[in-house]
Amino acid sequence: MTLTNAQAIIAGASGLVGDELVHLLLNHDNISKVYSLSRRELPLHSKKLVQIVNPELRVTEWHDTNAQPAYGFICLGTTKKQAGSQHALEAVDLHLVKDVARTMKIVGVRHLVVISSLFANPYSPSHYLRTKGKMEQALSKMGFEHCIFVRPGPLKGDRAQPRADEKLVQETLAIIHPLMLGPLKNLEPIPAEQVARQMVSLAFSAARHELPAVYRVSGRTLLDKPANTL
Repeated sequence: MTLTNAQAIIAGASGLVGDELVHLLLNHDNISKVYSLSRRELPLHSKKLVQIVNPELRVTEWHDTNAQPAYGFICLGTTKKQAGSQHALEAVDLHLVKDVARTMKIVGVRHLVVISSLFANPYSPSHYLRTKGKMEQALSKMGFEHCIFVRPGPLKGDRAQPRADEKLVQETLAIIHPLMLGPLKNLEPIPAEQVARQMVSLAFSAARHELPAVYRVSGRTLLDKPANTL
């Protein structure tokens, strides 16, 4: 059980949730080192941070042979509009995520926390949700001690490259917010920082053996569940 002086590796630290997450990890007293796997160097400086820059998000060398990050975080994802096609979306949201997860398994990750999507389902009629569901299926079979899927609805926060469609969704949901009752509460936008805090909390809960091997947290639960870490 790794709860203090722990190490973590994150892929997707330049995204909306990933940016919040990497800052939380760097400022966490019980995290001694953070490996960032990214396509380009992050504008961050910390003695805790080790940046691994690779255009395909691959670890070609692992210089620190004693380092085995117990915690892995994957915050990768795109949209069909950004990617340009369904095939290109699958290349990121399914195949790239699978490759990164395998890499994290090789370097020693035991507890994996991954951003997925609300309503992810490998049999969904929606290509996007079907892709996310297939990703969850694949990662669940990779042999991690814990594989945790965080399934937020719409996200709130400031992106370096804002998505016009996401902004429109946020504005629309803000108008109809008073009508969002019962299951519709899951569609309430969630601050990216809150999602990141829950990811850290869930990772530590996994290390304390408080969660099953495969665990999913969706929608409003990310707001209602207390984000307690050590």
